[in-house]
Amino acid sequence: MNPISSVEELEALIGRPLDRVRQKVRTSLSDFDRQWLAASPFCVISTTDAQGRVDASPKGDPAGFIQVLDEHTIAIPERPGNKLAFGFHNILENPNVGILSVVPGRTDTLRINGTAQIVRDADFFELMIVKGHRPRAAVVVAVDEVFTHCGKAFMRSGLWQPETWDPDGLPSIAMLSKTYTQPETPLEDLESYYGPSYAERMYRE
Repeated sequence: MNPISSVEELEALIGRPLDRVRQKVRTSLSDFDRQWLAASPFCVISTTDAQGRVDASPKGDPAGFIQVLDEHTIAIPERPGNKLAFGFHNILENPNVGILSVVPGRTDTLRINGTAQIVRDADFFELMIVKGHRPRAAVVVAVDEVFTHCGKAFMRSGLWQPETWDPDGLPSIAMLSKTYTQPETPLEDLESYYGPSYAERMYRE
């Protein structure tokens, strides 16, 4: 390997951004950003703990689940999960977060960087009810930077092209669970657990 160890080396390799690219980074949410978030059912939120260890956690709900509280603030609901809460632990140590918001079929994405806090309740939780369930917590992010990211990565990957998909080419989640976390459980029981009823339990477990 031939590692890069300085900004000068990096810029010599990849160049510097054009002024118009630098200028796309904003400090508040525009009308377009609001429209985007209203259409987005999925995002990834990245966090880092005090030692610099990183976590990236997917979040998803019906489109518009990321609430825009004002032009400088958004809120992301937390739903029942595995309770590891790596991202939450990180936020308690280091509030800086990065968010990548996705709209299916769009190759561009919306990126938001800011500082976060975890809240256990607020008036806007009423806007986050899905299938009768309020979130148990939410991540409230004060926006520092927001910008649209070009679609080259999605275009190169062919992510939205069904002809490139092969979901059955990998072991099922049931098989992975038996291999790594529940070797004593019969595979058919795990397949039943991760079957149609799994979706029905998503908001109440």
